[in-house]
Amino acid sequence: TGIAAIIDGTAQIGMASRRAKPSEVGAASAKGVNMKPTVVAYDGIAVIVNASNPVKSLTKKQVEQIFTGEATDWSALRGSGGKISIYTRNTSSGTYSEFKELAMKKRDYAGSSQKMAGNEQIAAEVGKNPAGIGYVGMAYTKAGGIKVVSIDGATPSVRSVQDHSYPYWRPTFYYTNGEPTGIAKTFLDFTLSAAGQKIVNQVGFVPIK
Repeated sequence: TGIAAIIDGTAQIGMASRRAKPSEVGAASAKGVNMKPTVVAYDGIAVIVNASNPVKSLTKKQVEQIFTGEATDWSALRGSGGKISIYTRNTSSGTYSEFKELAMKKRDYAGSSQKMAGNEQIAAEVGKNPAGIGYVGMAYTKAGGIKVVSIDGATPSVRSVQDHSYPYWRPTFYYTNGEPTGIAKTFLDFTLSAAGQKIVNQVGFVPIK
């Protein structure tokens, strides 16, 4: 991962969708590495269901109940019925832990949840499964066969992520060893520039300004 690459000294910039854990900061310090995070973009984690699912909105409580396994059938959620199939990222993903913190009060995922390697795989599985539910970054919400559900009336968008009215938003980071210098600083400065933030928007993330 990006954080591990900074700790090990194999990269000048490490990209991460979560903050470094205290254990990672400690491991870095032991190697003389000063983990410096810079927020370069925001992202909204969208909750998606199959396009045929009649459910259009969920509450934060319902999302928590679904992903922890408390709610197991769509009939309890105004759906058409059937056992809920949960798709999550794998345990090494920053999104896996971020969603757990943002949406599940740090509770464990349901034992029946199926772990996928990436956003594309989650979108593909939910798109094939009428009973499926999962989460993806905003850049992946245009995949076929899926739709985004609103959470307490809010849907992920540039505006709702920037003003934090959408509950499942997060910052994304560049990590460096202390203040960046040379080409790493040039690249980071470009990312934060107007031109760089335009690219952030074009690839489906949310500019920080």
